[in-house]
Amino acid sequence: MIDIAYAMGGGLGESGGAKSLMGFVPLVLMFVIFYFLLIRPQQKKAKEHRETLKDLKKGDPVITSGGLHGRITGLTDTIVTLEIADKVRVKVSRNQIAGLSSLSGKEILKGG
Repeated sequence: MIDIAYAMGGGLGESGGAKSLMGFVPLVLMFVIFYFLLIRPQQKKAKEHRETLKDLKKGDPVITSGGLHGRITGLTDTIVTLEIADKVRVKVSRNQIAGLSSLSGKEILKGG
């Protein structure tokens, strides 16, 4: 009976380290896939957004994350003043600027 249990145990000749190492290969492979499909593109997009916010200047047509289209009339480190219609100005946090708008400044003030 002892001989059968010893035979089923795999013997001492096999290395247990190789089996445990092979168990980590799928985990490492999954991390690499997640990095290139999810993490890296998000980091790239965040970097582009930071660059866009840094390069804002007066007169740029922008859109906020809330959907307001406006033309920048004033800038500070944290606040952007937008003109969304003739003589209608709102202040929004600089972080809430989603990006540059495809509308020109004149189209924004006309309302279309």
